[in-house]
Amino acid sequence: MDCGQSCSYEGMHIRRLGREGLAEVHDLMADVVSRIPDKALFYADDDQYFHELLEQDGEMYGAYDKEKLAAYSILAHPGRGANNLARQFGVPDEELSRVWVLDSTIVHESVRGRGLQRYFNVLREKRAVALGAKYLYSTVHPDNAASRRNLEAAGFVLQFTGPLYGALPRHCYAKRL
Repeated sequence: MDCGQSCSYEGMHIRRLGREGLAEVHDLMADVVSRIPDKALFYADDDQYFHELLEQDGEMYGAYDKEKLAAYSILAHPGRGANNLARQFGVPDEELSRVWVLDSTIVHESVRGRGLQRYFNVLREKRAVALGAKYLYSTVHPDNAASRRNLEAAGFVLQFTGPLYGALPRHCYAKRL
């Protein structure tokens, strides 16, 4: 699977998003999160996060169904910053620049069940490898069984559980490439 800037999956158009896609991403996130029964299940990022993500070499991918954004996924690069959780599972400081994060994925209810999260996991891992990654990690709420299964299916291993993002419970999964 080499998506580059654009490809197709399950009848949807997948493309890499830049600043021009931020309003759509924010609107989709707000819409989907508004229907999540327990707000602790998903940490909603703010506009500053998205701008910093793009400034720090992160990438966003969108899935368009009938020309409307129906899902997005983020590949983040925390670098040597304080928010790089890789320190907590033993990545040496000199290798922190080779750590990437499978960050948020939002899938609208209308396109769930098509394997988008797994597709995005594979796409983001391949992009991270192409960008020189040696480690990947991702965080997920302990009650988010679908995301946990998808990470484990992609070869991620639970490293620790603890409060993150303002004391929300999270599992941290990691994978060495």
